[in-house]
Parts: sequence; C-alpha cells; structure tokens
Amino acid sequence: MSSGGHNNRTLWIALAANLGIAVSKFVAAAFTGSSAMLTEGVHSLVDSANQLLLIWGRRASRRVPDKTHPFGYGRELYFWSFVVAVMVFALGAGVSIYEGIVHISNPEPAVSPIVAYVVLLLAFLLEGGSTFSAFKEFREAKGQLGWFEAVKRSKDPPTFIVLLENGAAMFGIIIAAVGLALSQLTGDPRFDGAASIIIGAILGFTAWVLAVESKQLLIGESAGRDTIEGLRGLAVGRPGITGVGEVLTVHSSPDQITAMMSVDFDDGISAREVEDIVAAIEEEACRKWPLVKRLYVRPQRGAGTSAQPDTLMI
Repeated sequence: MSSGGHNNRTLWIALAANLGIAVSKFVAAAFTGSSAMLTEGVHSLVDSANQLLLIWGRRASRRVPDKTHPFGYGRELYFWSFVVAVMVFALGAGVSIYEGIVHISNPEPAVSPIVAYVVLLLAFLLEGGSTFSAFKEFREAKGQLGWFEAVKRSKDPPTFIVLLENGAAMFGIIIAAVGLALSQLTGDPRFDGAASIIIGAILGFTAWVLAVESKQLLIGESAGRDTIEGLRGLAVGRPGITGVGEVLTVHSSPDQITAMMSVDFDDGISAREVEDIVAAIEEEACRKWPLVKRLYVRPQRGAGTSAQPDTLMI
C-alpha cells in the first residue's frame, strides 16, 4: 500500500458535495418534517466538518521538524483522523439514533414527500461523484492489495476515511428513502424514525472502523514486513558484520519511516570501517525505500543470537 504523495483534491470535492447536500437536506427536512431527512442533514454537516479537519491535518503534518518535534509533525494527520472518527460516532451516529427514538416515541406524519425524494436523488448523485473520486484515489494507492487489507495497511487515513464515509452516506440515503416510502405506504411515520436509527447504526459501525485504524497509526505502527526484512537483508552477510538483531520501525507520517537496527560488528575491524559500513547501509536503504528518512544502526555485541521483536510502537 503506497503512502504519501496524495493531495487534497478528493477532500475538497467531498467538502463541496457535502455542504451542498447538507443545505438541501435541511431545507427538505423543514418542508417534510422527516426525521430521517433531518438525520441525513446532520450527517452531511458532520461530514463537511470532517473534510475540513482532514485538510487541516494534512497541512499541519507537513510542517518541518524543529527542536520540540525533531521527528516532524506527521502524526498530526493521525490525531485529526481519530478526531474525525469520534465526531462520526458522537455527532453522526449519536444524533441519528436520538432523532430516530424521538420520532418513534412521538410520530408525526411527513408532508411534501416529493421534495424529500428530489433532494435524496440530488444528494445521491452528488455523493456518488465524490465517492467515485475517492474510489479512484484509493484504488491507485492500494495497488494489488485487496480492499480490506489495503485499509488495514494504509498509512494515509484520509484516503480510506473519505471512501468509507461516502459509502456510509450513500447507504444512508437509500435507507432514508426506504423509510420515507414505507411511512407513506403504511401511513405509519414510525418507519421514518426507524430509518434514522438504522442510519445511526451504520454510522456507528463506520466510526468504529475509522477509530480502530486511526488509533493504530496514532500510537505508532510499524512499516510492512517486506520493508523490515529488506532492511535486515542489507546488513545480513555484509563483510564486517557478524550478526543482525532487532529491526525496529515506526511510521512518523504516511511518507516517513524511522528505523533502528542492532548490529554486531566484527571485533577485528577498525572504527573507520564500522563508519563506512553504516554509511553504506544507510545510503542503500534510503535509495531502495524513499520513505525511510532516518536509519540508526546501533552496535550491539551478540546481536542476532536470539529472537528479537521486529516492530517499534512509540
């Protein structure tokens, strides 16, 4: 799963679509009195705020390292991605379920349903365009990986957050339309409230997936197994090295990996030769894996004589 190099084009497209959809849904909710329509309006408003947070997170994460943050600000993106997951759960799912319960307890028949259907169709088309843009970006980033595996391995949360949010939104629009139709056909407005609860459940599940993936990156996730074994291979068998111990890696941002390697050097070589070996390993690592911005080689007697962990969580 490739990381980094993404711009905010998809996020801006999603923001513009969600703002337009939110306005139209709130207007429709005012005309129709539909609980599901009001819920969908809140959902689109939350999504709009989420796009702004992700845009800000990407911008903040690109600040250059300084004395207080020598490894850079890359994890700003992971922090704001986690905040987005919390907002989807608290404001999206929470408000949806609350509105559904209220309208089931105190059912009110919807009026001017034709307005609701027109708005839902418009929202579905706008959301579909935004989803297609997010789908294209994520498909390019995932390469040959399966979709579920790509989400798990991705180090750039906005690429999958927008896709999952938009997918949930499109599903929610369909549920809202079904709830409104059933309310009309049966004369029972509680179907509209039930649709709100189902939409809330969908958003809750989406928020849980986003939170889990964002949390893993926020607390520090290692590079892929191929990268770790590749870094180990640079040192194993190299003249002057008698053993390679633990190889620790952590993603500081989608496009930055910090790596540390414990190496046992031949006692018969000079300090200058050790320096040359370390320089050669670092140069080759940066050439083969551009995301590896820092590689620290630590001399350690007896490295490689016992099993060592291959990941670093910080």
